[in-house]
Amino acid sequence: MKKILTLAFSAASLIVAGTAVTRAADLTTSYPEQDQDQRNGVKIGYLDCQIGGGVGYVLGSAKEVDCTFHSTVGKERVDHYSGAIRKMGVDLGFTTRGRLVWAVFAPTAGYHHGSLSGLYQGATAEATLGVGIGTNILVGGTSGSIHLQTVSVTGQLGLNVAATGTSVTLTSVD
Repeated sequence: MKKILTLAFSAASLIVAGTAVTRAADLTTSYPEQDQDQRNGVKIGYLDCQIGGGVGYVLGSAKEVDCTFHSTVGKERVDHYSGAIRKMGVDLGFTTRGRLVWAVFAPTAGYHHGSLSGLYQGATAEATLGVGIGTNILVGGTSGSIHLQTVSVTGQLGLNVAATGTSVTLTSVD
């Protein structure tokens, strides 16, 4: 009986947290133009990624991503990126879709087409029971000039648990 109550409480907690993340992911994202990060960069926009569904195969998974960069500095600029998220580690279950939003920083308020292309590496932890959440800690990109917020949150739908090493590859789409 205790196991059933514990499982029910855990499931309810994940559903409540997942609902909050899903609602937050659907809100319009806007950032003040001149926010500073720890590296004295300027927040120049955000990268909104739609993550394709897929199955975790015990030791890892790979999913396609379709991302759009939205500038919050000066003239509104939109650039598109495609790529993949690859995970290596414990990844069990499936997800039907997901969303990830990253803040984008630069040393100055400038941005050049394709600047976010590159390889980002780190770790991911996720829990999904219907609606779920995940946390990513990723670093990398283009020679340290323009970079993504190191810690990000993912919202997804499905049934999945993962604790993995993660890499995200982004390529500019013309």
